[in-house]
Amino acid sequence: MYHRLLLFLFLTISLEGFAQRAAYSKMSPFVRNIVTKECSPRTTSHRRAAADMRELSAIVKVAGDHGALFQKYGCRSLLRFGDLAVVSIPLSSLPQFSLEPAVKRIASGRPCEIAMDSTAMHVNTLPVYAGVNLPQAYTGKGVVMGVQDIGFDLTHPNFYDSTATDYRIKAFWDQLSVDTVGSNLYVGNDYSTRESILAYAHSRDGLCETHGTHTLGIAAGSGYRSPYRGMAYESEMCVVSNAVSRDMIFIEEEDIYKYTYATDVLGFKYIFDYAKSVGKPCVISFSEGGLQDFYGYDQLYYEMIDSLVGPGRIIVVSAGNQGVTPSYIHKPKGRRLAGTFLQSGAQVAAVSVKSEQHFDLSLSIYGDHANPVKKVFKTVDLSVVEDSLTVDSIMVDDEKFKFTILAYPSCYNQKEYVYDVMVESSRPLGFDTPVSLEIIGEDADIELFRMTGSLVQNALNPDLEAAECTHNIFSPGSAPGVICVGGSAYRTHTLNYRGEWVEFNFGKNGERGGYSSVGPTYDGRVKPDVLAPGMNVISSYSSYYLENNPEAEDIVKYDVEHFTFNGRTYAWNSNSGTSMSTPVVAGAIALWLEAKPDLTMQDVMGVFARTCSHYDASLTYPNNYYGYGQIDVYRGLLDILGLTGIDEISTRHTSAQIRIDEERRVVVTFDHPLEAAATVKVFNLSGILQANHQVEVGGTSCQIPLLGKANGVYVVQITGAPSCSGSTLIRL
Repeated sequence: MYHRLLLFLFLTISLEGFAQRAAYSKMSPFVRNIVTKECSPRTTSHRRAAADMRELSAIVKVAGDHGALFQKYGCRSLLRFGDLAVVSIPLSSLPQFSLEPAVKRIASGRPCEIAMDSTAMHVNTLPVYAGVNLPQAYTGKGVVMGVQDIGFDLTHPNFYDSTATDYRIKAFWDQLSVDTVGSNLYVGNDYSTRESILAYAHSRDGLCETHGTHTLGIAAGSGYRSPYRGMAYESEMCVVSNAVSRDMIFIEEEDIYKYTYATDVLGFKYIFDYAKSVGKPCVISFSEGGLQDFYGYDQLYYEMIDSLVGPGRIIVVSAGNQGVTPSYIHKPKGRRLAGTFLQSGAQVAAVSVKSEQHFDLSLSIYGDHANPVKKVFKTVDLSVVEDSLTVDSIMVDDEKFKFTILAYPSCYNQKEYVYDVMVESSRPLGFDTPVSLEIIGEDADIELFRMTGSLVQNALNPDLEAAECTHNIFSPGSAPGVICVGGSAYRTHTLNYRGEWVEFNFGKNGERGGYSSVGPTYDGRVKPDVLAPGMNVISSYSSYYLENNPEAEDIVKYDVEHFTFNGRTYAWNSNSGTSMSTPVVAGAIALWLEAKPDLTMQDVMGVFARTCSHYDASLTYPNNYYGYGQIDVYRGLLDILGLTGIDEISTRHTSAQIRIDEERRVVVTFDHPLEAAATVKVFNLSGILQANHQVEVGGTSCQIPLLGKANGVYVVQITGAPSCSGSTLIRL
């Protein structure tokens, strides 16, 4: 999973001497930085001239008449729900636009970064399919599987049906496309016929990225002549290739501010609009994210998501892969101090510290390991300086250290003040010259959150070892209106195409993968919501990426098979992270939507609560490690269909092979002669018994007539013989 660029890095700006006034308090840090960068007297005339041509995509909250106000400043309204709108704002108008009393907030941020063979078995999906080459109860038919990601190979046979004849990607929007003639979209262009999508061949970033090829395969791939079939393998696909921070190389300078998380919102809307146009329910998989914030600007993002989702419209988002990253420190009242050492190869580390009480921030530079140089900041003074921004620096030996601290009230609790602390150095930070940060105040309850860089330990001060690997769920996985997915672990090794066993081991036997991010959210809610396998998951990989990066580590180490199709060489690849877990859950929900097309996110959360499996029965669920537990697709489907209340129906899948023959008979074939007599019962979805058949000891099969029964889905329940007891779903 890739993560969003750190918005904190845009806070280190002086607000002195701007050419234009602006309401900076209404702006998210990213927007504020754009105004100061593009409109300052220090800006070159060339850049100021360029600002007249540039536009910013942002989420805006406006009171009153949107239309007249937007027209006044040359803004384009791209999406609107009540007082919320996704708007393209000319940079030259941005300062004055912000001063309008009707404009309440302007929020935008950098785009995100990207932070199946046995998978279906682990999440109990095989009963839902009712077995290979047998009548399928639920396969995703009639449901739109949406994926917004990067790096798509649109020609991969995994995106056809299992015979490679029916092409299943029905609409594709590449936000980076330069083929914009005739496009009605804000950026890029879309393609909506088989011929045009296959002719386009790959997303613009498809030569150097392949993440989306993998996640789309997990969610909905047919598995083309392989065991690596995706979850909802007969669903329709609608795909958006968005832009993440590493895609900036494809974007012209004058368009750089068009690609933000507001553009991601437009991607969600595009997929839901397609589903609406064909009259089908839809679930979206989004394996991207970035840091939460205390400013409240993510809240506009969350409100917009709330406006998009609803019955038959669900968004599933990855939790992040920060589970082994020390990210949080809590210093309770009664304890004098807590702290950590800071490191960063990028020469900058940043944290956010919050408390209702005043305390001291002490930074120590260990040029002389025995006598560090200390710099102490008292929070009672930090919030009263001009613009609440404090900047200071010191020289230690020949290395310069700069400290920037921004103070502001928390968006979640106005009684709490947040202090964003950034430490910069002229060399990689904290390696040759260690740097520590202490939060001091016996009467204060203080929390610290890592923003960038690393929180590490150092023998120079063994007391500063308080950092925990929690509070690191990414946004928008932290949003209340999405389903946030963490990763469980099963396979610890992969046999690659070179015949080598490659280890990637963060757990086994269904435990939470150590990589998987841990809650709670910054405002204290439990996340993730659910887990699914995310370690060493095999799915499709791009032929274009393979062709252009044959020696890349992920190709050499983790490709498990190369094969040809239509003259090109394609790959199956083993990949790991909550990016892989997310499309597992999204694909499972597609199967559920086939059964109940008006399911909501709240409905799904209820299903999780009643049916998820629990790796550790000693824990209380939901919790910030496992959420409600690991998704159980079959038990969830039984719950949705109302069958869990029928005592005779088991949530365990039978090992027997069950199919419907041409004479409308249920044909049951056992794996081996029965060791005990078995009873085979058939129920309709109302729980009414339709047939009851006995099979004697030693029996190997039976046939149960269903002539006269209505077409639909039925439940077959086998009891008595332990080796095959259980249930499955069939379609008549």
